[in-house]
Amino acid sequence: MTTRSLGILTEQRIDREFMMQVDPEWKKILTCYQCGTCSISCPASTLMDYTPRQLWQLMRLGLRDEVVNSRTFWLCTQCYACSERCPRGIMTGDTMRHLREWSVKQLSGIPPNIVQLRNTVQATHNILNEDNNARLIWSQNLDPMPARLAKTKQSNVEALLFMGCVSSFYPQAYSIPQSLVQIMEKTQVDYTTLGGEEWCCGYPLYGAGMKGEIEQFAKHNIEQVKTLAPKNLVATCSSCYHTWKHLYPAYTNGRGNFGFNVLHASEYLAQIIADRRIQMAKLPMVVTYHDPCDLGRKNGVYDAPRDVIQSIPGITLREMPNNRADAMCCGGGGDVAMLEAAVTDDIAVRRLSQAVGTGAEAIISSCQQCKRTLLGAARKTKTRIKILDITELVWQAMEK
Repeated sequence: MTTRSLGILTEQRIDREFMMQVDPEWKKILTCYQCGTCSISCPASTLMDYTPRQLWQLMRLGLRDEVVNSRTFWLCTQCYACSERCPRGIMTGDTMRHLREWSVKQLSGIPPNIVQLRNTVQATHNILNEDNNARLIWSQNLDPMPARLAKTKQSNVEALLFMGCVSSFYPQAYSIPQSLVQIMEKTQVDYTTLGGEEWCCGYPLYGAGMKGEIEQFAKHNIEQVKTLAPKNLVATCSSCYHTWKHLYPAYTNGRGNFGFNVLHASEYLAQIIADRRIQMAKLPMVVTYHDPCDLGRKNGVYDAPRDVIQSIPGITLREMPNNRADAMCCGGGGDVAMLEAAVTDDIAVRRLSQAVGTGAEAIISSCQQCKRTLLGAARKTKTRIKILDITELVWQAMEK
């Protein structure tokens, strides 16, 4: 089906039955006037068989086979740039996920890697098929081992650190929890972790169209944390943070709250910096900030990480052309990296180019997956630029 063909078929009957099956907000799609803003905003649109605009037209024309056999919704990074900019308020990212859910229910066209992801997370409670009891393997490089860290599952602490699968098991991200723990130690914050009792938050399954699979992970993690009654749950992973903030409340027996605060690490750091609990040396450095999609567009957390960066003496912050709500995705979301690594690489290289254009010597982000993805792009293109999580930047200034 070509773009020209789509223009010819405008009189065909809309398949409302299919649209109702796919998306509870299907009527919103009917308001689309094909301006193409979603396609222009999508970082993967040029790599898809149909752009988002074309896919909506196919759905409205009742061309079911073309829709369900398309790669478009599987290549969606779920960055929500399209939804942010749509003049009709169509939640394109949600519909892409609903199309995945429909495929999963129909057992039709599910990529083998998605099936493998589900089996792995269900069996090992993490995305890497590792022994989940090894979630604190990153701490072995800390010398000496902090006493608080050695004792997992302590009750009534100020901060329970929810690490996430990427920081726990990917060596490129080990320095993120290492930095956060050392910040906690130096500021004498009473903290703890769940150790091996922390399970994957379930967001990779949710994004893969397996919404029903998240319940067991939500209930387990909520119960484990509630038993310890911390004041705050602090997550370094933007996806884990989003999951706790927006998906887990549905599993609290209708109460909608946990009895503790859910904070992203950038928000928590901003708080303790404002309380003058952190002392930092001058760190002369020009940096730019990459807004993670799950933290920025999906949660509106834009100021806290920038406040943290600008609180460090000697730091100069230069914004990329696309920043805050207009930020470009790094390409690491939506499980796309495991489906089509070349798509993720292409997007990451383009985002990296924007960062290099600022003249910054380092890209700062607040997402362990963003760090991994951008670091991969820098290595692939042999670009000399540092990629740091905000926790690493703060610890560098404190360590000095």
